Amino acid sequence: MEQSAQQAQQIDHLASAPPPGGSPFAAFGMPGLGGPPTAAPPEPRPILELDGEAREDELDALSDWVDDFFLPVYGAEVTTAAPWCLQWQEHDDVVAWLHALWLAYQQHKDPESGMSGLFVWHRDFLTHAVAAVRAPGGPLSACMTSSDRPAHRLLPGPPPSVRAESAATAESAEPDEPAS
Repeated sequence: MEQSAQQAQQIDHLASAPPPGGSPFAAFGMPGLGGPPTAAPPEPRPILELDGEAREDELDALSDWVDDFFLPVYGAEVTTAAPWCLQWQEHDDVVAWLHALWLAYQQHKDPESGMSGLFVWHRDFLTHAVAAVRAPGGPLSACMTSSDRPAHRLLPGPPPSVRAESAATAESAEPDEPAS
């Protein structure tokens, strides 16, 4: 009888909710059984998908990183082989490249990236992004190629596709037709 009572007590204990003090899985970053899941950090969004104040705030933070860290360390000399633009924020493609580079930098400098995190950033992100942004025929090629001659010019992009033009023409030609 005594043994049955002990077993019943053990079963009750095992079936009861865990104490609110903490999770036995907390050391692994996991919530306890029945506890609320930990909130995931917000997912970064590409800067070109942001609007209004959110975009301005992100562009301000990116500009600080570019001016205070990126250019002094990785800016190199401005030449025809490596152009730059003092108004780089007006080049959407450059903003997109530098924003992606900055997000990768933040991820790879995090201690969770390990000791080689920044090496991976240099190897996999920095070299490729700088080569694309500062290429002689790249998005800044019509801008400053000498520190003594600041210049800025946005290069025209390709026209819309024929399909986009014909769709726009069809929409504007049929605005009065009722929808069925």
